[in-house]
Amino acid sequence: MGGKILKRYSPMVAIDVATKNEALDLFDRLTVEPRPILKIGMELYYHFGPEIIKEAQRRGFKIFLDLKLHDIPNTVKRAMFVLGQLGVDFTTIHAAGGSEMVAAGATGLKEGAQAAGLPAPKLLAITQLTSIDEQILHDEQHVDLSLVESVQSYAQLAEKAGANGVVCSAHEVQAIRQVTGPDFLCVTPGIRPWNFAKGDQKRVVTPHQAHDLGSNAIVVGRPITQSADPVKAYQEIEEEFLTEED
Repeated sequence: MGGKILKRYSPMVAIDVATKNEALDLFDRLTVEPRPILKIGMELYYHFGPEIIKEAQRRGFKIFLDLKLHDIPNTVKRAMFVLGQLGVDFTTIHAAGGSEMVAAGATGLKEGAQAAGLPAPKLLAITQLTSIDEQILHDEQHVDLSLVESVQSYAQLAEKAGANGVVCSAHEVQAIRQVTGPDFLCVTPGIRPWNFAKGDQKRVVTPHQAHDLGSNAIVVGRPITQSADPVKAYQEIEEEFLTEED
């Protein structure tokens, strides 16, 4: 891994549950220190809207709002203007939408935050989902590049268009760092403790491996939220990812 990692974040816990009560229960149980960052995705946001974010913020959590915007540039800009006013800390956009769309999203996000008197959230571009492998990339997306080359290309596009980082597999972090600046963030889902099933993820690593590969932040869902003791599961993952010396 080239260069020192300038910033690591507490693990991001994906609150991918079906009901508001389940979400609130996890919010209350995870009010521990160091505090995790909560990832609110499509299921919860589409069901409960900004109120679910406010519930988490009332408990002192930073929020990763993961809606993966992908539309024409003007629509994305207007949507990001709204998201920029919510006080979230991270949000996402698909790099596959192209540089004009990513740039419009970055502008809308900053303008929305400024209008609300808030700091702008960090914009993370989706490269290739961790459910995608080489076979899907070639046979279904009909992309001639390798998976790593595709991710590198998306990362360069996103950085030039104003994104703060990417969401990628930890396996691709070192390749991304070869083609982007030192402050460009690599946030990595597909994290599985060694004894947890992969599920629908293809490109997975352990928290320890993500640390060694240079991830700035890891996103963990089911290994924490489906655990009999979510707090203990989170703390074990947090310790494995954060407490080693860089």
